[in-house]
Amino acid sequence: MKGAISIVTSKGLVTIPSTLRQKFGIRKGTRVSMIEEGTRIVLQPLTREYIRGLRGSLRREPSALKYLFESRKHGREL
Repeated sequence: MKGAISIVTSKGLVTIPSTLRQKFGIRKGTRVSMIEEGTRIVLQPLTREYIRGLRGSLRREPSALKYLFESRKHGREL
């Protein structure tokens, strides 16, 4: 696993290195999702390619609508 180090600013901002931005198609305005996995935070760019890759992945429970409502509820609790 390759890695990069960045420093968090006083406002909580982190700079993603340009090599990673290019590799994962992250541009100005790209939305990202931050997912908590145990003791790690995973940064997932929400690009068209990522969304296309999700097609059909939520056909089973929980439904996409239920997942969306739970995600919004969790976001409001933060």
